[in-house]
Amino acid sequence: MVHMKKLNITVVFDNNSFRPGLTTGWGFSCLVKGPEKTILFDTGGDGTVLLTNMKELGIDPAGIDAVVLSHAHRDHVGGLEELLAVNPAVTVFLPRSFPAPFKSRLRQAEIGTTEIDRFAPIGDNVYTTGEMGGDPIEQSLLVHSGTGIIVITGCAHPGIVKILTTAKKQLQTEQIFLAMGGFHLPEKSPEELRAMAAAFRRLGVRRVGPCHCSGDTARSIFAEEYGDRYIEVGVGQDIGQNELE
Repeated sequence: MVHMKKLNITVVFDNNSFRPGLTTGWGFSCLVKGPEKTILFDTGGDGTVLLTNMKELGIDPAGIDAVVLSHAHRDHVGGLEELLAVNPAVTVFLPRSFPAPFKSRLRQAEIGTTEIDRFAPIGDNVYTTGEMGGDPIEQSLLVHSGTGIIVITGCAHPGIVKILTTAKKQLQTEQIFLAMGGFHLPEKSPEELRAMAAAFRRLGVRRVGPCHCSGDTARSIFAEEYGDRYIEVGVGQDIGQNELE
């Protein structure tokens, strides 16, 4: 694997605040730079908010090469139309199980699409888990940073521990350097969450950054359990190479 010296992950849409002056909204989106492609993972729930936050962060939407959509829920695909209006040249990677009308609209607009059903590369050192779970089916993004893999989830509907376990098998690694994104844990009790943090450690997850649908209790408990290896994730958070080594 090639070590990506300039790997950078910027959260451009989230319902948690991190940097003042940016707009929060229910949903998730982050920009991954460093591979040979600049990849936007999910598009949040509102295109105006997405593009406004990008402008405030100095991100040019025209510089995005690919959009990877985790699943078909509005809070993850809601900003796509507005993004495509300013950058129709992107390739959209989406689960094959996406609704037919959604895929048809992209084809009619002559947007390049790649339908995903299984583990596959998206670019150098960047992969998709492929379709997992059901109702909804979801894919997660895997990035090989050189020091370990980064797993980015939209909502983790198939189960965050299952996703992490699958990612390790797919990339044949002992360590997950960072797990971040929506973990879908608002219904879990504190005891269940502490057990889950222990499961993360057994899986070799070194750093953790839950956001979006993870829930405030989960964020608090993971922060306690991981200490200085916890990364607070919210809109405007910029995770650079220093945090990824």
